[in-house]
Amino acid sequence: MSVEAISIGALLVMFAVGTMLPINLGILAFVATFVVGTASLGLTEDEIFEGFPAELFVTIVGVTYLFAIARRNGTIDLLVSAGVRLVRGRVALVPWVLFVVAALLTAFGTFTPAAVAILVPIGMNFAYRYGLNPLMTGMLVISGAHAGAFSPLSVSGALVLGMMSDSHLHVAPATLFLASFAINLLLSSVTYALLRKRNTPVVPAAGAEDDAGLPASQEPHGVTWRQGLTLTALGALVIGALGFHLEIGFLALAAGAVLALLDIKKQENAVDGISWHTLLLVAGMMTYVAMLEKAGIIATVSEHAANVGAPVFVALLLCFTVAVTSAFASSTAILTAVIPIAVPLLLSSHLSAVGLIAALAVSTTIVDVSPFSTNGALVLSNAQGVDRQRFYRQVIAYTCGIVGLGPVVAWGVLVLPWS
Repeated sequence: MSVEAISIGALLVMFAVGTMLPINLGILAFVATFVVGTASLGLTEDEIFEGFPAELFVTIVGVTYLFAIARRNGTIDLLVSAGVRLVRGRVALVPWVLFVVAALLTAFGTFTPAAVAILVPIGMNFAYRYGLNPLMTGMLVISGAHAGAFSPLSVSGALVLGMMSDSHLHVAPATLFLASFAINLLLSSVTYALLRKRNTPVVPAAGAEDDAGLPASQEPHGVTWRQGLTLTALGALVIGALGFHLEIGFLALAAGAVLALLDIKKQENAVDGISWHTLLLVAGMMTYVAMLEKAGIIATVSEHAANVGAPVFVALLLCFTVAVTSAFASSTAILTAVIPIAVPLLLSSHLSAVGLIAALAVSTTIVDVSPFSTNGALVLSNAQGVDRQRFYRQVIAYTCGIVGLGPVVAWGVLVLPWS
């Protein structure tokens, strides 16, 4: 049996076992990483440890720790109440406000995970307090971030346009941006329509009501010194991450540490708010996929997909390949790897360059709702009052739907009409 078959087979087996049985998938992934990595791929332990997602680990620890402190001192309630007043009590509109804010942040240069890390904790707290579906709320934040992610000013947009300029193929920046925005807007509209009603069991927040009205007891009665300091810390976090491109995980840890030191009695157990279950799950899976990337298995699968038949069919296979792979790995890394593979296909066929590149960009990013990606992991780790195992399965089911339908929609809208 080939090493490719062994590696992919092990991934499928542990995914099935971890989903059906009450064992953390991350544990299985770590075990499989060392067994497959050393026995089949000949990697050393140091090479395997290089794939551990240290940056993601720090991001999730820092963000969930800081927002656990903010929840404990009432700052999140303050922000949620402000959001309700902003939409004049129409709670159902808040997910769309988050969508627009996320799109604006990424369109003007914010790295997508940073925008999601800032907005998801607020959105998930809001969903918990006012009875909105947490899955719908979290997915709209992620889709909003992706909607703006391919503007000429964004990180991903600049990356793709720069790579295409080196290949001498013309891709219109406005078309790339609008294609991503339109498909993510469509995805969000469908998600909102299907998931607006809560379908996740939750312990109701005290005094929470539906869209019909808001209890007066939920209105803030002034800002305490703890909340004032927390709001200042959150503001510094946003400025540092968005204005100076500092690592948001370290900023969040620093802010959380300062707030905890100034309020020891109330915050001594804030570390319990860190989502350790999600960290283990995501870190294990990402370490395994990083091992596959290091061994060249993902590149091999992509190259096989690019040599199977008619160009328009190859384009569809490439869209599926990057969607499946990106659900477990870095979207930026996948885009960087697949565009050079797509260039020869474009040069030797009549496919539209902007259509295929936009379809690949969309297929690569919309699957970041996966709990094994940074964005999906942030939603999973910040959900409140849910049955964790059931919510995890719902995120997995949603991801499977996106992986299965997203590439077809992107290919059908952006590639097929110009083939």
